[in-house]
Amino acid sequence: MPRLPALVTALPPGDLAARLGMYLAGCAVFSSGATLFIHSDLGTDPLDVLALGIQRHIPITIGIAQAGIAAVCIAIWSAWNRRRPVIAPFVTFLLCGSLIDLLLLTDLSWIGGTPSLAAAVPLCAYGSALIIMSGIGIRAMDLVAISMTQRWRWPFWAAKGGTEAVLLGFGYVLGGPVGVGTLCFLIFVDGLIQPFMALNRRALRLRNHGLAEAGAQAARVSA
Repeated sequence: MPRLPALVTALPPGDLAARLGMYLAGCAVFSSGATLFIHSDLGTDPLDVLALGIQRHIPITIGIAQAGIAAVCIAIWSAWNRRRPVIAPFVTFLLCGSLIDLLLLTDLSWIGGTPSLAAAVPLCAYGSALIIMSGIGIRAMDLVAISMTQRWRWPFWAAKGGTEAVLLGFGYVLGGPVGVGTLCFLIFVDGLIQPFMALNRRALRLRNHGLAEAGAQAARVSA
């Protein structure tokens, strides 16, 4: 009989269900926001700038493009922390990217560009906060950003902004859609994630499993 993942065997069923619920809700909320960024036609988040840039040259879905980007980020995180590659962040990118592909098939013509952008910002920020706090399937580039906060003592918003600036640069070169929406993502979405995590801790009493476990991993690596 195959062994169950460590996460399943280590957590009580109630705790696991709560974290899975937080994770899936975060994926759905973030994907809705990312879809509205794309629909606004005013520029999208750096990950989708790169994914759509790749799509201009290779006939693949956004989900598959994001999965490939995840594989690169996971390889960087694994080498940096001297740990075996993890699968869950790869699943997150594939899941969110596939949800975006599905949502783009719906009729969003009734939503204008500016309202789409205004709604996209808080949705992406809050979705990211939920995914990170769940500690399950943290997005691959967020793993790299969390390692930066632990090793270099950077604030999370700066670490995340730095990783996304790299994705943006490659996406721009490949012809991905860059615009005012991209700037809004880098300034407002990245800036709102940490306040949303704090709000969830204080108002909803949600534990930040993602940053807590990253800190424990960093301590083991430096020991």
